[in-house]
Amino acid sequence: MKNKKNAENPDVANDVIPNSTEENNSSEEVKIEFVELEKYNDLNDRFLRLHAEFDNYRKRSNKEKVDLISFANASLLKDLLPILDDFDRALANNLTATDIAIVKEGFSLISNKFSSILDAKGVTPMDCKHQVFDSEFHEAIGNLAVDDKELKGKIVEDVEKGYLLNDKVIRFAKVVVGQ
Repeated sequence: MKNKKNAENPDVANDVIPNSTEENNSSEEVKIEFVELEKYNDLNDRFLRLHAEFDNYRKRSNKEKVDLISFANASLLKDLLPILDDFDRALANNLTATDIAIVKEGFSLISNKFSSILDAKGVTPMDCKHQVFDSEFHEAIGNLAVDDKELKGKIVEDVEKGYLLNDKVIRFAKVVVGQ
């Protein structure tokens, strides 16, 4: 830097006059800082947009899951409505029916229709009687003393049927186990 000397005291510097090279370096540093700031702002903007986009995706995905579950239930219920209609007709006919065999046949038809819908949806009943007790499928609600040694540790009575949905237990079978 060049110094202007004071007229009264030549040793004291009044003004500092920067070199042109220092001035160029300073303006280049400002330009570099400005470019870096622009890059930072651009990256920050990208990050914020990406974060918002991901948050929207997550919300949309959760809403789709809830809708899927709701509509899956709606489909099943829609398939069960004709059975409800059959029950209503059967109950109305039972008021005036005189032949018990016809009433029994009607309820048997309704039961078969209901079972076929459940089967079509993948629901199957468990066959437990005389099977070995397995806590993965059965819930023991009691023990019964048995004389036959082959029935010990096996299911003697099926109190409440268990059901599988595509080979996964949706209701455990309530059973009595032989001891």
